[in-house]
Amino acid sequence: MFGKKAQPPIKSLIAQGTRIEGNMKFTEGLRVDGEVYGDIQAVFEEAGSLLVISEASVVQGAIQADHVIINGTVRGPVHARELLELQPKAKIEGDVSYVALEMHQGATISGQLKPLVAGGAAGEDEKPLLKLAAKSA
Repeated sequence: MFGKKAQPPIKSLIAQGTRIEGNMKFTEGLRVDGEVYGDIQAVFEEAGSLLVISEASVVQGAIQADHVIINGTVRGPVHARELLELQPKAKIEGDVSYVALEMHQGATISGQLKPLVAGGAAGEDEKPLLKLAAKSA
């Protein structure tokens, strides 16, 4: 389901040591290694969007993108229109909505989990995809 489409390239970087205050929008791919105090929103495109929040980063605001990978701290709601990957050091303080969720051991969420229906059609009996990642040796 999600392996068919190639991930968009990461074309923008907020480097470690950088602090941005204010809302931002991006297309294709964005990697955050620094701090963002404001909302981060991917502009809807047919090619999709990828947002990576790395281990040392802090985001205080709402996040919205197709594919979201988190290994840092997010204080605010997270909306993944396709796949949300929570790596071992992910810490989310806010509600999370997703179509598919992959959560590694050690990741934490302080908020509600709200599964979305793929394709946006409400009222279907389709269950959201949930994948638990096993601890690697």
